[in-house]
Amino acid sequence: MISVKDLTKTYAGDVPTQALKGVSFEIGEGEFVAIMGRSGSGKSTLLHQLGLLDVPTSGEISIGKNNVLSFSEKEKTSFRLNKLGYVFQEYALLPELTALETVYLPLMMCGIKKKEYLKTASGVLEKVGLKDRLNHLPHELSGGEQQRVAIARAIVNNPKILFADEPCANLDSESSEIVLDLLKNLNKEFGQTIVMVTHENEDRKYVDRVIWLKDGLIEKEEK
Repeated sequence: MISVKDLTKTYAGDVPTQALKGVSFEIGEGEFVAIMGRSGSGKSTLLHQLGLLDVPTSGEISIGKNNVLSFSEKEKTSFRLNKLGYVFQEYALLPELTALETVYLPLMMCGIKKKEYLKTASGVLEKVGLKDRLNHLPHELSGGEQQRVAIARAIVNNPKILFADEPCANLDSESSEIVLDLLKNLNKEFGQTIVMVTHENEDRKYVDRVIWLKDGLIEKEEK
């Protein structure tokens, strides 16, 4: 599913910062993998490279049979929209859009007809436990509910891979458990491949494997 070889990322400046120093690993289809490590270890940098949100300095990334680093910007945009889903710690919801509008927006961008995108978006919101909150704006939802809207938006196009960057960082323990249980269910019941950055040790019980980073290198892998 995902193959990474000798991936590096250096940020330019008066003193260049080498965030990734030659990282190699593979993630299989249907795996739930956590990327863990101390602050500054390169976790989010790595996730951004895998999700085609940034360009590495060198190395290779293949997703399925695609050498994604060879894509043009237009091809990357299409691939992100149709094959990848993203969940961030800040939720990234537009304040003027309801939960339903937020979730069906990616379907509209793909040219899906209104009747179909309304039905699909409603179904996905029901799947994440928000069937009674379809017409609520973000400020009318709790933090955990907002994150579930963000997850629904991320999976509405049935992506091959879901990337989650510290999805519970802004949530209390109860909401965090609800969100992580949801991700686990998506992984086990629907076979969703998930790559999640987290710094919480207790999150390890939800995943199949942990890739530990330290100073831009893989320190170890654990199952």
